[in-house]
Amino acid sequence: MASGPDKAGNAAEIDRLALAVAKEPGSKAFIPLAEEYGKAGMWQEAVVVLEDGLKIYPSFITAMVALGRTYDQMNQPVKAKAILEEAVKLSPDNLRAHRTLAKIYVAQGAKDAALRSCNVILSVNPQDQEALSLRATLGTDAPAEPRHTKSRQATMPTTAPTASSAATQPSHHKSGMAVLDEERARSTGQQSVPQELPQNATTPKADEAPHKPPHAKTEQLEQWLTSIQARRRDREPSNESGTPTS
Repeated sequence: MASGPDKAGNAAEIDRLALAVAKEPGSKAFIPLAEEYGKAGMWQEAVVVLEDGLKIYPSFITAMVALGRTYDQMNQPVKAKAILEEAVKLSPDNLRAHRTLAKIYVAQGAKDAALRSCNVILSVNPQDQEALSLRATLGTDAPAEPRHTKSRQATMPTTAPTASSAATQPSHHKSGMAVLDEERARSTGQQSVPQELPQNATTPKADEAPHKPPHAKTEQLEQWLTSIQARRRDREPSNESGTPTS
């Protein structure tokens, strides 16, 4: 409460603001008038002014918070909490409303609600001493975190087969060409021709002549004999009388 010259100045300001509100009932001058009433400790007068103003401006957040704080000063926590909770619904980050609500919640033993209001204040100003002190009285230095359920572990094995185990497994698959050849052989009654040469087989070189079959050698010998006989006949002297010589 003001005293001496301050009280006199406060009274003069109250008179000026009261006159302005009387001249213009629809003006928002009722807010500073209620503040001056609060400075002078005239809480009942402040309540009357704020309630009248909210009849004209029912969703005026500043007036709602001021009224709630005034109710708190008058030791009327039920009314204070009701109007301040309405205010934070319209303005969730209003720090003045949460500051008063946190104190009311602590006094009522509403720990979770008090923590929520303190956390809103500390999210904006982590060094707010009043909010830190209130949260300390609740027996916690940090906001409670929700518990998360553990994720279910996969039941299927995640290890892949090793290279050694894969190498020991026999291969039962044939190439497509080998299967086709076997099918042709079964249909024609012939053996299938292997598609791959044995490892120890060698391919004939280009400069090596292929071996001739036996009948080719016989024909060559006969040709040689014929040519030899022809040369002998050419070398024998001819008989002019046409009779063979003895």
